[in-house]
Amino acid sequence: MAHRTLLLAAATLAAALAASAPASGKVIEVGRTDAAPACPAAPCLAVSRTTGYQIKVGAERNAFTVPEDGKIVAWSIALGTPSAEQIAYFDMNLGGEASARLTVLRQGRTLYSRTVTQTPVQKLEPFFGQTVQFPLGRALNVKKGYVIALTVPTWAPALTPLLTDQSSWRASRAKGKCNDTGTQTAQQRLDLVTQYRCLYKARLTYSATLVTRPVPTPKNAPAGT
Repeated sequence: MAHRTLLLAAATLAAALAASAPASGKVIEVGRTDAAPACPAAPCLAVSRTTGYQIKVGAERNAFTVPEDGKIVAWSIALGTPSAEQIAYFDMNLGGEASARLTVLRQGRTLYSRTVTQTPVQKLEPFFGQTVQFPLGRALNVKKGYVIALTVPTWAPALTPLLTDQSSWRASRAKGKCNDTGTQTAQQRLDLVTQYRCLYKARLTYSATLVTRPVPTPKNAPAGT
């Protein structure tokens, strides 16, 4: 009898603890910054004047897709270390100092995507050679299935050399214009619908910090034994 009473008390305590546990969201990093950008190697490769999103990292397809509804509270970018000469060249030919922002896309059919929300543009040169995280003063609301993209109004040393491991990313450039990396195609306004026709076998080095929405514990959930 005492043993049965002890089991009942333990079950009651476990149920009480479960009922009082806080309903918390999860913190998930969407994207990857674990690849080495090309710069300062020759050639020093940079993302330029476009919006791009990673399709695959190796054989993985969903690393840059939002897995649950929630809020993006920060974003990160891994940057190479271009030389002074390389910086001067890019600044002169690609519209000025290195800069980037995070963009959230809602994908449609036939490679079209719509810009849903964006972070402010950040200057990057002070952080060359580092992986830097930018906290957001205003979190971005996102939904499951949205895609995290990188928008580069000028240039950013956040691109790996060409890869043979199936990694690939797409840019907001038109068919037949994939080699034109100087024309401005960065998506800088909301609600723009653009076709991402150009595919490159490399990796963009960025990610977003997602806090998912908390899920309440059902009031009538059965207690464990």
